[in-house]
Amino acid sequence: MLSWILPAACLCAWFLVCHSGMVPGYLLPSPVEVGNACYLYIFGIPGDAPYSGRFWDDAAASLVRVGLGFAVAVVAGLPLGIASGRLPVVQRFLGLSINALRAVPGISWMPLAVVWFGIGLKTTVFLVGLAAFFPIFLNAAAGVQQVDPLLLQAGAMMGCGRFRSLFTILLPSAMPHLLTGLRLGLGISWAYLVLGELSGVPNGLGALIMDARMTGRIEIILVGIILIAIMGRLSDTVLKSFMKFCFKSARRML
Repeated sequence: MLSWILPAACLCAWFLVCHSGMVPGYLLPSPVEVGNACYLYIFGIPGDAPYSGRFWDDAAASLVRVGLGFAVAVVAGLPLGIASGRLPVVQRFLGLSINALRAVPGISWMPLAVVWFGIGLKTTVFLVGLAAFFPIFLNAAAGVQQVDPLLLQAGAMMGCGRFRSLFTILLPSAMPHLLTGLRLGLGISWAYLVLGELSGVPNGLGALIMDARMTGRIEIILVGIILIAIMGRLSDTVLKSFMKFCFKSARRML
């Protein structure tokens, strides 16, 4: 129950602020109004009201974009991070470029991505994958760098080849950093999903927020923010469950 204390306190403060009139209703709708809008958005019949029943199509579109972008970041970030952490020549080759690119704000890439890929799936996947790549890469590199070389030498003396030692020694020893990088990358993926969907796509939770801003529907903006937070938390749970299923070293940590 401890984890629910802060959300409950924020909800109570929200009720008090709205009930007291400290903030006008057009700036901060009451939780009841936001709850009604959320119910219509999820369970309403399409066409009965603005945004009614749109949730499932928007959620599916956003999940596909996040999943593809995060998968691209994992496929590129983990091998390059592990290679950079183990091989000094790879670290010197990639270090300057990656450290320079990660300093560029994500919003700076959006105009270029729209020119390259157009408005739609490819632009969002590019932005999500680019943003999630850096924490995955950096944590993977830091994790394998901290693995004790004596462990690898001991494995080699016992007949453990390089490929086998990768999965039996290197990855389990670096698992805390790998998990941290994956979870950070997944969280950033949801943040950059909104940026990608602000480019003008017709569906998605980020598109919902943008459209509601244009029409002045503050309660719909809050609904979009809350649903992104919930889906981000659920995806983090799925990621942890997947890692525990695949790696014994992750089970001891999570």
